[in-house]
Amino acid sequence: MVTTPLTLELLQWVSSRPRTYPEAMEAWRSNCPRQSVWDDATVDGLIRVISSRDRSAPTVVVTAAGRALLDG
Repeated sequence: MVTTPLTLELLQWVSSRPRTYPEAMEAWRSNCPRQSVWDDATVDGLIRVISSRDRSAPTVVVTAAGRALLDG
């Protein structure tokens, strides 16, 4: 796993307050293969999308691995 400044920025953004999946997609989705920070963070297990039981929007959270990277 290669940690880039953009990955750390994503993790900080997600951890700064509760984020919904639609909000995160609006801010971080990219069709550019050179800017795959969202996909990389998901594949590397740094963030996770959690479905809601009450039909509200899913939320995005930093995983323990993502938190360790931020704290490291």
